[in-house]
Amino acid sequence: MDQILFNQYGSAGTVSEVEKILGYVFDDKELLVDALTHSSSIPSPRNYQRLEFVGDAVIQLAVSNYLFLQSPPLDPRNLSLLRAANVSTEKLARVAVRRGFYKFVRRNSAALDDRVREFEYAVRQEDESDPLVYGGSMKAPKVLADIVESIAAAVYADVGFNLETLWKIFRGILEPIVTLEHLERQPQPVTRLFDLCQKQGKHVDIKYWRSGTKTVASIFVDGSFVVSDSSDYKEIAKLDACRKAFDIVVSELPSTDSSTLAAGSSGYDGSTLTIQDAKQKLNEMCVKQKWPKPCYCIMIEEGRPHEKIYVSAVEVTTPDGMLYIPGDAKSRVKDAETSAATFMLHVLQHSKIS
Repeated sequence: MDQILFNQYGSAGTVSEVEKILGYVFDDKELLVDALTHSSSIPSPRNYQRLEFVGDAVIQLAVSNYLFLQSPPLDPRNLSLLRAANVSTEKLARVAVRRGFYKFVRRNSAALDDRVREFEYAVRQEDESDPLVYGGSMKAPKVLADIVESIAAAVYADVGFNLETLWKIFRGILEPIVTLEHLERQPQPVTRLFDLCQKQGKHVDIKYWRSGTKTVASIFVDGSFVVSDSSDYKEIAKLDACRKAFDIVVSELPSTDSSTLAAGSSGYDGSTLTIQDAKQKLNEMCVKQKWPKPCYCIMIEEGRPHEKIYVSAVEVTTPDGMLYIPGDAKSRVKDAETSAATFMLHVLQHSKIS
């Protein structure tokens, strides 16, 4: 008899519907029921957490085996990059969306449903034939990746813990598999920016601050502000800011270095503020904008008495909310505060706030 999966809305579907998606019929259907039961499903005494624990490791091992057996053989670096891309939360969450697994999950959380619904909408705007390796405009809800992992573990247990059989069943679910071609078209934004700057002998800093409800990631190269981007999610803000910063830094390179790379609009000219004047300039800006005076605090103080290191942060309150930015580590409090003020000035001067 086909089992019905119930959640707070009533029937969420049947076990046989999920088996049809998988192309596999379970001997022990309770395994699949457990794999589709969220911890919010009350009063269910069991949920997918134990299975998800196994599924995380099983998918990693199955993907590792698959990549190891590729011809021609992949070098260790590419093996690691491809495995990470194919088992990431972003990747597995998109698998859950495109296979329609979430609607079968037994759950009782309206907030969870809202997050998943928003993510599903974002994913459906993407090109499925060219998977986004490092995510899109919204961070993937972890619950979606957990579901894929728990289903994989349920299959693994039902086939007698046979990894080869699991892969035959589950490889199609994970399609499209991320390949080297995908990675070449979509290099990791943070790594790409740091690699480029390292080759040019430049130092990259990423500073985070809040603007209203959003996290803002600001990129600095050799102390100069390059670009900022914001998102509800810190990781997305960082990725988007690094993508923009890469194009900007490339556009500032000599034409012989950048002719084969895509250039972008630039706010980066390699200049830095006169650091001795940073606190004074920040005070003057706040007075001009009729904002409260900047507040400084020591975030980190460590080291022996004559070898102290300090990291200061500065807080500025604007009509859009409070901005809080740390500076670099310095050997004197005054210099630490000046460093924080310098970063704050760069952000304010290149944002719409000032």
